Amino acid sequence: MAKVVAHRGASAACPPGNTVDAFAEAVSQGADWVELDVHLTADGEIVVHHDPVLSDGRLLGELTRAELPDSIPTLEEALAACDPLGVNVEIKPDGVDGLRPLLIANVVELLRSFDGIREFLVTSFDHEICDQVRALDATLPTGLLNAGGDSLQTDLERAAVDGHVAINPWYGTVTKEFVVQAHSLGVAVNVWTVDDPVVIRSLSEIGVDAIITNVPRLCREVLSEN
Repeated sequence: MAKVVAHRGASAACPPGNTVDAFAEAVSQGADWVELDVHLTADGEIVVHHDPVLSDGRLLGELTRAELPDSIPTLEEALAACDPLGVNVEIKPDGVDGLRPLLIANVVELLRSFDGIREFLVTSFDHEICDQVRALDATLPTGLLNAGGDSLQTDLERAAVDGHVAINPWYGTVTKEFVVQAHSLGVAVNVWTVDDPVVIRSLSEIGVDAIITNVPRLCREVLSEN
């Protein structure tokens, strides 16, 4: 059965997600994993937020942790809130120039400190970020995010060659043949972001490994029907 991955936590129930409440709700709704997004503050804290800017336009990378709204958790706080679920940490390629190497290093250091207690997957649309994570710790699972069907085949082949364990494509580009090929290469297929029961059911039937969704309870119910 495909795993249920709560997109930014249970984001439909706790919009816009990426909050402690959304992660705790994902646990309550029966998710297997949580997906979240990380950035770095000016004082080196890893914080969980989708965009590199606040709603008022201020850059996260130019603010200290103390200057952020209380609703934005650190990655450590987020991990505590969604315990014992696995966590897909998406490292954003945007933000303040020059902070990326420190963000990558800090994420790897924090996840490494759990030492096998939790399951993690580090992903990014910038595939060089995933390569850099592997260069720092080849035991930390990584996956390539993909939004365009034109590059899907190339990205799958890159994932297999470079040691990434997963590819996370937009669900509309995925076919059964692609899933079979990915599995033959030892690469998992985790699709995003799916809230329609009919689509959830069809993706499960073609063998995807995980479904990233805003409604983990609904996704769990649909998958349990099989």
